[in-house]
Amino acid sequence: MLGGAELVPLSSQGMPGDKSRFVRAVEQAVLDGQADIAVHSAKDLPGEEVEGLEVVAAPPREDPTDAWIGAGASLDDVPEGARVGTVSLRRKAQLLAARPDLQILDLHGNVDTRMRKLAEGHYDAIVLATAGLRRLGREDEIGFRLSEDRMVPAAGQGALALQVRSGDDESAAAVRAIGAAEPFAELRAERACFIRLQADCSTPIGVHAKADGSVLRIGAFVGLPDGSEWVRDEVLADPADPEAAGDELAERLLAAGAADLLTRAAEAQG
Repeated sequence: MLGGAELVPLSSQGMPGDKSRFVRAVEQAVLDGQADIAVHSAKDLPGEEVEGLEVVAAPPREDPTDAWIGAGASLDDVPEGARVGTVSLRRKAQLLAARPDLQILDLHGNVDTRMRKLAEGHYDAIVLATAGLRRLGREDEIGFRLSEDRMVPAAGQGALALQVRSGDDESAAAVRAIGAAEPFAELRAERACFIRLQADCSTPIGVHAKADGSVLRIGAFVGLPDGSEWVRDEVLADPADPEAAGDELAERLLAAGAADLLTRAAEAQG
């Protein structure tokens, strides 16, 4: 309801905890008219949009980087053989590409659970999204941030995606009023590359765009989960056509062997 900005508590409706199912539940609430606007963590959105819905805006973006918590003052300074906790194949692939000596161990649970496991000594360090820690007021626990050049973030990391029913001009106008042009261009470029590569949230792919005035810079990483092989590339483009920039980057990656890497990565995961 736009007049009163009513929030629909989906958790009280017994929705599953799985991210993709929760995203679909939120989208279904908008399709069914229970809500007018869906607010998503952009990196959790599936590649293709649901028929009848469209992402029309993104508010100012939070820090998109990954954060290192634990041993070491920089990635190069981390002790040899350190045990690092993460469940993300994207992070695993890039960490091992940079530091093949690291032991990457699975780490599940919410932020409190992950931080507790680190404190209990199960890991020497863990990697989490900077944005999540900032939103929880735990930024002071970050040891150092992994720059976008060192660790390419997930597509949409740190961004929110505002979604409405197709043709709902009133809701679209309301969310565009709180959106910002540059983060929306970044999100559109990242999602275009992500979709063209036929990726999903479990694929070892990082895509990050940065709009700065008349230039949109977008870079990506595609690799094997063990870090043994990877490709990276970057393009500079016109922010007026972010989808074209994302498509161009994806085509360059595919020409460099990304399709083979993605096939092998999928096979390695069974």
